[in-house]
Amino acid sequence: MSLEHAILVSLLEQPASGYELARRFDRSIGRFWTATHQQIYRVLRRMEADAWIVAEEVGQAGLPDKKVWSATPAGRATLVTWLRAPVEPEAVRHELAVKIRGAAFDDPAGRTALRAEVERYRADHEATLAGYLAGERRDFPDGATADARAALQHVVLRGGIAYERMVLAWLDDVLATLHDLDR
Repeated sequence: MSLEHAILVSLLEQPASGYELARRFDRSIGRFWTATHQQIYRVLRRMEADAWIVAEEVGQAGLPDKKVWSATPAGRATLVTWLRAPVEPEAVRHELAVKIRGAAFDDPAGRTALRAEVERYRADHEATLAGYLAGERRDFPDGATADARAALQHVVLRGGIAYERMVLAWLDDVLATLHDLDR
């Protein structure tokens, strides 16, 4: 997937300024596809040159005008072509998992450092899960979805929730194993 496709999906959901897009990436899309603000603005300019998106200047009281981007029919067609292409399974590269395996070759002090790293990593995933659950309560309070777009957004969010729960369960297992080794 390219950043262009993630931006097209976001703009088809709702036109936005570059700043608003960056906030969406920070808030929701970012756990599935990350991008810096600079990357987003650079790609917006490229997508505009390719006629996939168009900007409308919107005046703001006391502030400079902002560009609100929306997808063009050509952008939508590009997205549809990408949507219909097959997806290859992704290779998983997990640095923490390699460190955990490598802990067999370290001494107990090294395992203590690893435990602290696993706990830090776990706290990050716990915070992400809490954010996903808060978003679910905010955006889907009764669990019902009004249309296909909302239903698909919710199923992706549920996938993120399930993933974070799986990672937390695994990290709890890692911590229990490290505890057992130190007895």
